[in-house]
Amino acid sequence: MVEAAARIRGLVERTPLLESEVRGTRVWLKCECLQTGGAFKLRGATNRLLQLSPEERERGVVAFSSGNHARGVAIAARRLGMRAIIVMPLDAPQVKVDGTRGEGAEIIFYDRRTESREEIAERISEENGATVVPSFADPAIVAGQGTAGLELLEQLGRAPKRIVVPCGGGGLASGIALAVPEAEMVIVEPEGWDDMARSLEAGEIVPVQADAPDTFCDAIMTPRASPITFGILRDRNAQGVSVSDSEVEDAIRFAWDKHGLVVEPGASVGLAALLAGKIPPMEDTVVVVSGGNIDPALHARIVSKAA
Repeated sequence: MVEAAARIRGLVERTPLLESEVRGTRVWLKCECLQTGGAFKLRGATNRLLQLSPEERERGVVAFSSGNHARGVAIAARRLGMRAIIVMPLDAPQVKVDGTRGEGAEIIFYDRRTESREEIAERISEENGATVVPSFADPAIVAGQGTAGLELLEQLGRAPKRIVVPCGGGGLASGIALAVPEAEMVIVEPEGWDDMARSLEAGEIVPVQADAPDTFCDAIMTPRASPITFGILRDRNAQGVSVSDSEVEDAIRFAWDKHGLVVEPGASVGLAALLAGKIPPMEDTVVVVSGGNIDPALHARIVSKAA
């Protein structure tokens, strides 16, 4: 983790830690929504790509993502002069598609309900030799994401009592869990997509059910946790809760009204859980606000609604 932080220093932003108040309790917001590319994903992508050999860089990379990892990989690849192919779902938000294309990446779309993004990426890799860069199931990715945890330690000057983290595949949560082992870890997922929480409760990986409900938290609609991230969070005794889309909308409004932060749905789930009272109030809590890539029209509609 310390090596990852040194490796990516100067290539990622040191994002602010803002003081806030939720339900009468002081908390801190780690604002990865202000990271380059609009999300924490640049940390892991940069750490992974910097470790590729010259031969691997020549062949390029392929990644799969609904948007934030896609853009992070695209930015890191562009900086290193590499080709990047991204496998994205057909229903990915246009703002994320445009952002990824804008960084020079090639995009291949797939249907997240009927096709396997992993299989598509592996096929591309076999065809042209590109290195697959997973969004979370990779030690270098986890280490890169965990640098956000090292930052908040420096910013607070100590370990907080609790850290609340949005969770899709668990790369960010597991990285922070390793970086800040003293803190209680709480992961938050959308209702019906809470496979990590159910996996932690069951003691083994449990995939999202085939009839999982729709959610606008596209960034964390991950169908199955990886052994790497699940193992770390299990060993750290992480707890999990889930939130509804309406609770997420409340969090998006709160971030905008109180702090002027533009936060995307999947990045708002931790804040949503606190606002909804699904996590008991506790002083010295850090909430990671993990991304800000939301369609401007959707954000405008949400923040214009009465709370």
